[in-house]
Amino acid sequence: MSDTRRRVKVYTLNEDRQWDDRGTGHVSSTFVERLKGISLLVRAESDGSLLLESKISPNTAYQKQQDTLIVWSEAENYDLALSFQEKAGCDEIWEKICQVQGKDPALEITQDPIDESEEERFEEMPETSHLVDLPPCELAKLEEIADLVTSVLSSPIRREKLALALMSEGYIKKLLELFQVCEDLDNREGLHHLYEIVRGVLFLNKAALFEVMFSDDCIMDVVGCLEYDPALVQPKRHREFLTKTAKFKEVIPITDSELRQKIHQTYRVQYIQDIILPTPSVFEENFLSTLTSFIFFNKVEIVSMLQEDEKFLTEVFAQLTDEATEYGKRRELVNFFKEFCAFSQTLQPQNRDAFFKTLANLGILPALEIVMGMDDLQVRAAATDIFSYLVEFSPSMVREFVMQEPQQTDDDVLLINVVIKQMICDTDPELGGAVQLMGLLRTLIDPENMLAPTNKTEKTEFLSFFYKYCMHVLTAPLLANTADNVKDSPEGSTKINPVCPDNFQTAQLLALILELLTFCVEHHTYHIKNYIMNKDLLRRVLVLMNSKHTFLALCALRFMRRIIGLKDEFYNRYIIRGDLFEPVINALLDNGTRYNLLNSAIIELFEFIRVEDIKSLTAHIVDNFYKALEPIEYVQTFKGLKTKYEQEKDRQTQRHSRYRRDSRPMEDDEETWLNEDDEEEEGETLVEKSKSEEDFPESYEKYMEAKKGGVALIHDL
Repeated sequence: MSDTRRRVKVYTLNEDRQWDDRGTGHVSSTFVERLKGISLLVRAESDGSLLLESKISPNTAYQKQQDTLIVWSEAENYDLALSFQEKAGCDEIWEKICQVQGKDPALEITQDPIDESEEERFEEMPETSHLVDLPPCELAKLEEIADLVTSVLSSPIRREKLALALMSEGYIKKLLELFQVCEDLDNREGLHHLYEIVRGVLFLNKAALFEVMFSDDCIMDVVGCLEYDPALVQPKRHREFLTKTAKFKEVIPITDSELRQKIHQTYRVQYIQDIILPTPSVFEENFLSTLTSFIFFNKVEIVSMLQEDEKFLTEVFAQLTDEATEYGKRRELVNFFKEFCAFSQTLQPQNRDAFFKTLANLGILPALEIVMGMDDLQVRAAATDIFSYLVEFSPSMVREFVMQEPQQTDDDVLLINVVIKQMICDTDPELGGAVQLMGLLRTLIDPENMLAPTNKTEKTEFLSFFYKYCMHVLTAPLLANTADNVKDSPEGSTKINPVCPDNFQTAQLLALILELLTFCVEHHTYHIKNYIMNKDLLRRVLVLMNSKHTFLALCALRFMRRIIGLKDEFYNRYIIRGDLFEPVINALLDNGTRYNLLNSAIIELFEFIRVEDIKSLTAHIVDNFYKALEPIEYVQTFKGLKTKYEQEKDRQTQRHSRYRRDSRPMEDDEETWLNEDDEEEEGETLVEKSKSEEDFPESYEKYMEAKKGGVALIHDL
């Protein structure tokens, strides 16, 4: 299995006409008794499992493409491809296929892919064979050639015959020579015919033709032909764009001429597909599948060649992390890595893992920490995209790096805090970048993807790190926008000032933060509980119930609903002591008779308490708010709470009368014992505060100063 000549990747074409990587292995051709014939077998190099078992059928059309690809269809809508590491291995298997089918290995296609009905139809038309007799390649014959090419597109067999004729006679290069003549003579009619011809040849969907058309000698003339669309009054200037506007930027000089040629070719072919060619109709959508495959395999080859060039990547990273690197150069380096990571998605999983591990070993994360803190929006956006690739690949790798960072006196330099800062300072009115970053943070703090079996301490260590060094940065905008509403209130007061941020962008940011905090409540039971208690966080969040932005009020309510949904008596006592139902009930009463989402969400909160029979909360609600809630009769929720409360009260009365001789002293003793118990439990949860309360607004203000144009997120306080 060490023979690299037979090393292949197996691909299948999915419903979206994209190639899916099925794995890497070694191919052989052998007789399989079960299939009654010579078959292609591919066994995985990792574990020897069978990746492919395909009988070489005498009637199957096999195509050899780009010297290292063999493509064929085994059934309707099921296309397969073998991508060989070496040309010699491809040639060996191709010769075996041709031997089984009795074909000449010099050909690049073994069969004409026709169905029976079409074959019968053409047998009845003896003149069919003349459809592929190409007219002489002359100016006077361009219209005839265009009509011929256009007419064969509806017939698979005629497309095949025309493609073979074009290849055998070297016709493509002759046509492109005519293009140069027509352009010199400004022969618009001839140029319009050449547009139809070249477009039709592309729709023949043949890799062998693409190899000729996209060669260095021909591709710019192909682009030139496609400029003269008859539907346009003036021709497009695609060649001018490709040669003058589009600049090939080498962040580090590429010495491999084959690699340079492959990069140029891929860019130009991608431009032809995305920009020049019109969007194919429903009937034409499969005409360019081979063009898509051509681009795909080119990208795979480019990434592989770059990854194998250790000197190149080492030099790129050296310049990216060098403080002396000029600003513009660093921007180009970041954009290179963004495109490099995007190309890497074409790799099979095993090679993609090796690719990202290589980047990690070379220092991609420390480099991102630097560039994500830059002022240039484009650089930060590109760095964010690279960071998203890394988080998607391995959240644990990112977490490990973060926890190994030297603990600076200023926590702002930590990578996660840099990410949070960028989220907070997003200047996009719709906070598109902030939403992306919030998703990445959520992935990083999700215990579900922490490797408990192999590293039992990862969850504990990382969450402790996050709550100590990062949580105060995340909550800074929330605490800053609600601080003035509670700081002047007397101690123990339940009165909450109805002033809260009305700026839409601020409201969106706070909604994102609340969404992340709600996730923490569900998944970080111990750490988030201590944080909520120490910072009295729920009281701050409920200030936002007064927001004119209903979506923000709903986010605040959802946060409380998740807390209550845990049915944790520790949380329940915290809510009761702080009288934290008051802002929720005020919002319900202020909403009046409007039947909307806010009304339904609040009713559902109380209905949950009733159905789950949370006794402590039920008693608190009935004792303190029933008079205000009693008039609400369009649901039975509050009457149900009163019923639950009275039933529990009756049970307690019966229990006391049965077992107590002197109820009053016992009640005093019990109250004293409960208070002592509460104090003990409260003391157990106190942890050392990582940041003082006064630091939050200061930290938040510092972030706001970093925003371009002096845009501030604190408004209307």
